Amino acid sequence: MDHFPVSIDHLNDPKKMREQPLNIRQIRKKHWGGTLVFLLIVLAFILALDHFTQFRIDLTEENRYSLHPFTKDVLETIDTPLEVDILLSGKLPGGMRRFQRNIESTLETFNAYSNAPITVRYFNPMEINDKGEKEEYIIYLAEFGINPTNLFATENGAQTSRLIFPGVIIRNATHETGGLLLKGNRGMSPDQILNLSVENLEYELINMIRKLTRKKKRAVAMITNHGELQEDQGYGVVEALSEDYEVYKVPLQQAKSVDDLLSFDAVIVAGPRDGYADREVYLLDQYLMRGGKLLLCVDPLAVDLAKAGGDGTVAVGFETGLDRMLFKYGVRINKDLVQDMNFGYYPVVAGEFGDQSQLVPLPWPFYVVANTMSEHVITKGLDQAMFRMISTIDTVKASGVQKTPLIYSGRYSRVMSQPVRVAFEDMSQEPDVSLFDQRHLPLVYLLEGDFSSVFQNRFLPKSFENDPDFAETSDGGAIIVTGDGDWLQSVNDRSTGDPVPLGVVPYAETSFANRELLQNMLKYLVDPNGIMATRSKELKIRPLDKKKVQEDKAKWQVLNVALPVVLVLLIGLVKIYFRRRKYGNKVE
Repeated sequence: MDHFPVSIDHLNDPKKMREQPLNIRQIRKKHWGGTLVFLLIVLAFILALDHFTQFRIDLTEENRYSLHPFTKDVLETIDTPLEVDILLSGKLPGGMRRFQRNIESTLETFNAYSNAPITVRYFNPMEINDKGEKEEYIIYLAEFGINPTNLFATENGAQTSRLIFPGVIIRNATHETGGLLLKGNRGMSPDQILNLSVENLEYELINMIRKLTRKKKRAVAMITNHGELQEDQGYGVVEALSEDYEVYKVPLQQAKSVDDLLSFDAVIVAGPRDGYADREVYLLDQYLMRGGKLLLCVDPLAVDLAKAGGDGTVAVGFETGLDRMLFKYGVRINKDLVQDMNFGYYPVVAGEFGDQSQLVPLPWPFYVVANTMSEHVITKGLDQAMFRMISTIDTVKASGVQKTPLIYSGRYSRVMSQPVRVAFEDMSQEPDVSLFDQRHLPLVYLLEGDFSSVFQNRFLPKSFENDPDFAETSDGGAIIVTGDGDWLQSVNDRSTGDPVPLGVVPYAETSFANRELLQNMLKYLVDPNGIMATRSKELKIRPLDKKKVQEDKAKWQVLNVALPVVLVLLIGLVKIYFRRRKYGNKVE
C-alpha cells in the first residue's frame, strides 16, 4: 500500500501544530480574494454588455413590459428628442397611483427603445398660480380631449374631491400633441376602467408619438354623387380622419379603371341614397379583389324624418345596387329597422318663445345607443356609439371569409320589418317593454379572408368586358359593414348652423364614441398588424378579498415580518454552534 510522504517531526512538534490554524486562515483569504476578483470580472462584463448592447427581459406572465413590433418601429424612427408632461400628479389614491406609475413605466420602456431621448416630467395644471393663465391652459388641454375628472377620496376620515387631468402632453422641437389616457365604457366599474386604461397605454402613447414623427399621411377615398352624407357634406368623416389621413371625395362615375381607386388605402361608402350602376359595383368589387379595404355603411330603407310629424311617414326599402355584392361576400343587410330601449333623442319643435323655436329632445327608440362591444381591437373598451335608423345584418355562407361581429344592440331590442311606420306621435306614450324581447342583435360586421368576386361566372359590365386584369378571387382585402350610413353624419349646432364633430350632440348632455369608432375602423382596415394591434394586450385584474384580508391580517403580518427575522436568527445560532463545535476541540 502506498503512503503519502508525511514528516514525523511535523506531526510530533507542538509548535508546528499551533501554527496550523494560521495556514488555514491564509488559504481562506486567498479563496475569498479569488472569489472577489471573479465577481469583479463578472460585474465588469455585465457593465460592458449593458453599455454596448441593449436588451430587456420581460418575466411577467402577461408580457406587461413588452412592446409590440410596430411600437418599436415607430420609436426607432424618432430623430429628435421628445418631452412628455404627465398631467396626473399630486397626492393620489391607490388605483390612480398605480395608473400613474404605469404611465411612467411605459414611457421609460419607450425611452429604452427610442432612437432619441424621451424625457418625462410631472406637471399639475391646478398648480398654476395665475387664475387667467390656468383657465387658458385648461381650455387648451380640452382641444386635445383632456378634460378634468373629479376625483373623490377619503382623507383623515373625511370625503374630499379635486380635479385631476389623467392625460399627457407630448412635444418635440416644433409641434405638440396630447391626449386623455383614462378611457372606458360607461358600463364598467372604476377598477375595470383603470385596468383597461393600463392595457391601452402603449396604444394611446405611441399613437400620439406617431402623430409627431409621421412624415406622410395615407389616402382615403369617400365616394360621392349617390346622395351620400347630405346633411354635413362629409364634414364629420373628414374632421375625424384629418389627423391621420388625406381624405378625398371621389365621384365614382368618373373613375375609368380600378387603378383610379388603387391609389387609396381605403374606400368609404356612407349612406348612398341613389343606386350604384353595374360598372361602379365592378370598380368596388375589383378594388377589393386586389387587396383594397372597404367601409360600407348602407341604409336599406329610405325614410324622411321631416315627415315624421303629424300622421307620420313610412320607411320602405330601396335598391342600392350593393346587395348582391354584399351577399356574395357573406352578409345580408335586412330591410328592417331596430328599436332599442337604450335610445337617443330627436329634437322636435314644441312651440315658439318670442321669435325662437323651442326644441324638445324626444325619446326616439330608432336611435340605437349601442354599448355592447366585442373584444376585438377595434371596439375593445370603446364607449357607447349611436346609430340612427339602423338595420340588422345576417351572415350567409361565403367560403374563406371570416365574419366577426363588432357591435351589438342592447338587452331590450326589437326588429320592425318593412314597411316601418315612423311617427313622432307614437312616442307620446311610454313604449311597451314587453315588445322589446330580442337582445344583442349584431349591428356591425368585420369581414376578412379570401373573397370571391360578385362577377365570378357572370358577364362583366360592358365597359369592362375585355378587362385583362379581372380577378375572380381576392388578394387580401377586408370589409366593415353596417346597416346605417347616418352614424357618419355630424349634427348641426342649432345656434350657429355649423356641423359639430361626430358623436357630439348639442341638445344632449352626453356624447358618443362615433368619432373614435370611425378612427379605429380605418386604422385596422389600413394596417391590421399596425398600431391597432397594440390594443390586444390583456392584463388580468386580481383583486384581493377584502373580508379575507381583514380576517388573516395578523397571520400574514407575522409570516412576512416576524418569520424572516426568526429564520435569520436561527440560522445564525446554528452556524455559531457548529463553528464552536468544529474549532473548539482543536484549540483545546
